[in-house]
Amino acid sequence: MFEIYQDNTYSKEFRVVYFSELNDHNRDKEIDRAMLGDHYYDGFFLTLKKERAMRDIDRVVDRLNTGNDFNLDDLKTELSEILID
Repeated sequence: MFEIYQDNTYSKEFRVVYFSELNDHNRDKEIDRAMLGDHYYDGFFLTLKKERAMRDIDRVVDRLNTGNDFNLDDLKTELSEILID
């Protein structure tokens, strides 16, 4: 599971948190940070395609941060091969 959110600090940068990658040392901090931000999109991806999924999601977040016009329909289309409905 992952969540894309917009940081609500001065940077307004988009970030992603991969909940399956969290451990005891960073779980609370990362979840708190995501909860304080503005939710953009979340979903599940196939474990078998985890590495590809994370690369694709990171690429989407990079595009959001460069100011590309990228709406939720575009995001779903971009990630359709790796998301579980």
